[in-house]
Amino acid sequence: MYLKEILSHKKEEIKKKKRSRPASSLTPPERTAGNRFSRAVSAPGISLIAEIKRASPSRGLFAPELAAAKTAVLYERNGAAALSVLTDEKFFQGGLCDLQAARAAVGLPILAKDFFIDPYQVQEAAWAGADAVLLIMAVLSRAQAAELAACARETGLEILAEVHEEKEVEKALETAPDLLGINNRNLKTFTTSLAVTFRVYPLVPGNYPVISESGIKNREDLQVLSELGINGFLVGEALAGRENPGAALRALLEETP
Repeated sequence: MYLKEILSHKKEEIKKKKRSRPASSLTPPERTAGNRFSRAVSAPGISLIAEIKRASPSRGLFAPELAAAKTAVLYERNGAAALSVLTDEKFFQGGLCDLQAARAAVGLPILAKDFFIDPYQVQEAAWAGADAVLLIMAVLSRAQAAELAACARETGLEILAEVHEEKEVEKALETAPDLLGINNRNLKTFTTSLAVTFRVYPLVPGNYPVISESGIKNREDLQVLSELGINGFLVGEALAGRENPGAALRALLEETP
């Protein structure tokens, strides 16, 4: 339901963006050498990717007053290993301006989170200051995934390849990602279940850092996933939807042994 509408709109959005801001004008900033994002989120202990997010198709607008720079600073001060910034405008009320604001405000590595289907979007993410991009296997053919991965490498971005089902793992690994993400959210229905990580994780080779995404709400969730062997955790609505996202992050981390 949601996914089909999102992808249809995304194609038209990209066409308009290419006309207003040609790819030739997207010169990325100088980057610090090294795999900043993957190193940050695969470090020993609980490594949490805190998300800057105002809305979702299933919940609507839940953080209308969220300011990207202020929230990024709160996350950095309260223990986030990295940031995830929603850059989709229509369905998640985000944008590249949020990524740029977060980049200017903090030194944490940043994941650009969107429905990437065109190399132009990867170039945009690099131009805006991202360190990594999310490639969602559920929306990409093998050819598309390979093309986007190649573009990410060319622009100096790391790759977090996301899967939701067992059959997507092989396709994700073909992109030679820096990390593999398991999304507990079904993108067709937007329902979440941590059981997805437990089901898919055993299929991932041991040399890949794994991130569990979505549906993580409390200490118990982090504990059971950490015991499974998960390296990092992407938390969005459980933080961004709170009155003080930084305090919510600190409480979550302090509760975790």
